[in-house]
Amino acid sequence: MLQYDPECHCADAPAGQRLREDHMPLPSDEKIVQLANDLLAQFDAIFGVHPGFRPAHAKGIMLTGTFTPSAEAVSLSRAPHAARSSTPVTVRFSDSTGLPLIPDNAPDANPHGFAIRFHLGDRVHTDIISHSTDGFPARTGAEFLELLRAVATGNPSAFLATHPAALRFVQTPKPSPASFATESYFGVTAFRFTNQQGLARYGRFRIVPHTGVQHLGEAEAKSKSENYLFDELTRRVEVGPIRFDIQVQVATDKDVVDDATIQWPADRPLIHFGTVELTAKAPEDEEHRRIIFDPIPRIDGIEPSEDPLLELRAAIYLLSGRRRRHASESQVAASQTA
Repeated sequence: MLQYDPECHCADAPAGQRLREDHMPLPSDEKIVQLANDLLAQFDAIFGVHPGFRPAHAKGIMLTGTFTPSAEAVSLSRAPHAARSSTPVTVRFSDSTGLPLIPDNAPDANPHGFAIRFHLGDRVHTDIISHSTDGFPARTGAEFLELLRAVATGNPSAFLATHPAALRFVQTPKPSPASFATESYFGVTAFRFTNQQGLARYGRFRIVPHTGVQHLGEAEAKSKSENYLFDELTRRVEVGPIRFDIQVQVATDKDVVDDATIQWPADRPLIHFGTVELTAKAPEDEEHRRIIFDPIPRIDGIEPSEDPLLELRAAIYLLSGRRRRHASESQVAASQTA
């Protein structure tokens, strides 16, 4: 179960949207919260503690723009941004790992992340969190913790030998992109999409660049500067809009919808949900640093599946986000007393 904020003042919002934008709910299941804390501790053990930064995908950049739904969007979902003419968005591109200074061309910087926040109203939002490899290495949080502990030993081969999904994810090619704007991104978990007529279907988000996918060869990636992706994206958005199509791959009744390690067949239909157009770099201010993206949609028309990773990931994002905010507040307080 999820604990919703009793202080929400979104009286005019549908029940599924009455959640303060700056206060995500923490799962009431203490075992999930403990597992989330264990995973955060393991990230810290692998990457070190970097106050004010995320424990994973620490190095990132934010842009702003708008989302415009396609004509097909309302046939899939009754979510508010599927019906409005446009919705403002804030997005974050990121390198993998919890290292704030990881070079963009390092192999471990892949897969890259792409999170999108749809600003639906005062203190109301919904998010998409995706990365550039289709799939996930673990079915459950406990299994993911086992993987991280195996990685921390420097030799995860024994774990990988007995966990084929993790091995498949590790062995999936992860080439460096020419740009954050020339990469495809994939939602990790499935959601239940319901339209105005009550038709419900499960699907996963996919995000496709208008420019087409462009990757670098190994030698070319090595020749790039350590901040080439961030520098290139900054230049690109100054020249003109960056556009991505958001698609939803729709499952059939035969597909497994609660296991992030299982990819659906390529012949499953893709519904064009809409287009994101990014037009400016977001200010590097406290408002944007405080953003905590949420893996759970929390809106009517897009509901979570029974995937066990969802509540756990939400707990990790919230706990780590609170830690980031506390570090930032401590830094501000220290500067004021210096």
